[in-house]
Amino acid sequence: MGHWLARNIVEPGKLPLLLALGAFVLTFLVTRVITRLIRAGKGPFRNIRPGGLHVHHVVPGVVLMVVGGFAAVAEGRHGFGAALAAVLFGMGAGLVLDEFALILHLDDVYWTEQGRKSVEIVVLTAALVALVLAGFSPFGVNELTPDELQNRTIVVTNTLANFLLALVSLAKGKPRLALIGAVVPLVAIVGAVRLARPGSPWARRFYRRRPRARRRARVRAYRHDARWAAVRIRIHDLLAGAPDR
Repeated sequence: MGHWLARNIVEPGKLPLLLALGAFVLTFLVTRVITRLIRAGKGPFRNIRPGGLHVHHVVPGVVLMVVGGFAAVAEGRHGFGAALAAVLFGMGAGLVLDEFALILHLDDVYWTEQGRKSVEIVVLTAALVALVLAGFSPFGVNELTPDELQNRTIVVTNTLANFLLALVSLAKGKPRLALIGAVVPLVAIVGAVRLARPGSPWARRFYRRRPRARRRARVRAYRHDARWAAVRIRIHDLLAGAPDR
């Protein structure tokens, strides 16, 4: 089955990445279903509390990531061992990133507004891995022709330019566009040329003496948030459950 997938579905050598992505997404979805059942007091699942200590699922996630990562390094990119290591790593990553907000805040914010960051990180990670799996290379190297790839100057210049665009987008307070733009260059251009979000490093540095730019940035950010906040909240609630009010 693995050989058939490698020959007909994905490029050679990318089967472990496909398996890791599938395990990552499936683990996240299953984990969210179980945690929502525990929260509602339904089903056979309960929190793990040995000796009164609540063991979060980030703990087995870290263990799976370590085992899968070292196994992948030892096994290489082919064979059953590589496929198993990829699945273990994907499962561990799903468990860890499902509690990304807990790690970020060093607090149990799983069912709070801050806990929504975990869902955003999971969706963004899955999207980036899917783009790489589809053949996109970081910083737009995939946009170059075979002849251009032979010229190191062109490769370095193209990579550096796209990296700077992604960096500007990040400085303007647009981390999602920056991360996706690292793989899809045109997205980075959009984030780099548009107004920075209020409070971003770029706005603090370059809009300090430009009241019109600050005002335009606040208005644009308000309109953007008003347009997309409700959609984002509905998606979060669908995937992860509504936070505690």
